[in-house]
Amino acid sequence: MECLNDGKIKIICVDEGRGLARQAMNIFTEERFTFAYERSLEEVGDRFEREAFDLMLFCSSVAYHQPQDALDILELICAKCPGTPILFFAHPGKLKIAHQALRVGVFHYSVLPVTDEELKLLIETALERKPQLGLNMMLRTEVEKTTFESMVGRSTAMRQVYRQIRQAAATDIPVLLSGETGTGKELAALAIHELSARAKEAYVPVHIGSLPTDLVASELFGHERGAFSGATSQRKGCFEVAEGGTVFMDEIATIDEKMQISLLRLLETSEYCRIGSQESIPVNVRMIAASNADLAEEIRKGKFREDLYYRLDVLHIAMPPLRERHGDIHLLVDHLIKNASDTFQKFIRGISPGFISCLESYPWPGNVRELKNVIQRSVISCTGDILDIPQLPPRISQYRDKDIKMTIRVGMTIEEVEKELIVRTLEHAGHNRSRASDILGISRRSLYNKMQRYDIYRPK
Repeated sequence: MECLNDGKIKIICVDEGRGLARQAMNIFTEERFTFAYERSLEEVGDRFEREAFDLMLFCSSVAYHQPQDALDILELICAKCPGTPILFFAHPGKLKIAHQALRVGVFHYSVLPVTDEELKLLIETALERKPQLGLNMMLRTEVEKTTFESMVGRSTAMRQVYRQIRQAAATDIPVLLSGETGTGKELAALAIHELSARAKEAYVPVHIGSLPTDLVASELFGHERGAFSGATSQRKGCFEVAEGGTVFMDEIATIDEKMQISLLRLLETSEYCRIGSQESIPVNVRMIAASNADLAEEIRKGKFREDLYYRLDVLHIAMPPLRERHGDIHLLVDHLIKNASDTFQKFIRGISPGFISCLESYPWPGNVRELKNVIQRSVISCTGDILDIPQLPPRISQYRDKDIKMTIRVGMTIEEVEKELIVRTLEHAGHNRSRASDILGISRRSLYNKMQRYDIYRPK
């Protein structure tokens, strides 16, 4: 009798009362058996998104008021969780739904009341015959990873970024990252390095925009002793330190024309000279550049060399702004609250609907960096365990109850538009699926089927 949970056999009982759960617990008293309990249909699917189970006991009492919703849940779990057999227990007179449950895939049904001997035999048989292979395909930790390297998000826009990062990591060509401030360009550069063949070598970030203009050359190429006033010893530059690895140059648009020429020469010849030296030094590094400025516009203004641009822009990855990362707010907030709670030693149990409504409506000009700062401030100022609107700065709290807009871009397929509409509606409904189905004008069963088709899951 194999199990899913580190030697433990985990059984979930779904029942309006606790009678069936108590009976099973009294029969299987060994420590290797653990039991979970749910009485709400709404929570059953969410529970399977968080945990894996070896067996489910489902009582018809839960299906009494919402028979179709119960069948939808059973059908979804049967399809997505083949390693979790379901035993359906029907009250007298409720055999119709038991037969319907069999048709959607439950393992076996029995009529209540059931004797201890019969219940024991049913559970043991179900566990012995359950498939030994088959992941819980609803479980986010198995199939819906919300992080890629250090980045959090599963929106369509971010999945495209992840694909491009993998493509970049498989080659050794220069990469240009573009995007607004705070969109995660440095995280993307680090991910490219860590997934590449250069991962064991140095990764050296250079924030050019923060350097005085007269120190950029020394920072990148190094200098010889006496090369200029204050150069009391030889110094290695970033390209020398990163030999065999990766140099990430942020805010590349801020370098002056002289440095642009030096970088162009390095890219063309794979050589450079330290300041104060005529000796060429061969270089073997991967170059990744980033800019929050529109380099094409900078070229038109005569501020950036076109030939350098084309040398850097061999593979271009555009980092999407947070307002276009539909569905990622919940994931990012969850991740950031956990980090802030650990940092500031606070216990935050959750967030209010109004709090998340404001975050979803706000346009986030500062992107993820601004969201991180807002969450940290909220966690610090919170006196309870639920983040609410009073913890938000006024510029964000004023967005309460404002309409959430959805952007449809030319080039999107009908399926992409439909998925995005469902995701945004679920967010607006606080992930209450009954309310979301009412807003969309479809049945709850249709909503479940579309969520399954598009792999849409409720965030933690």
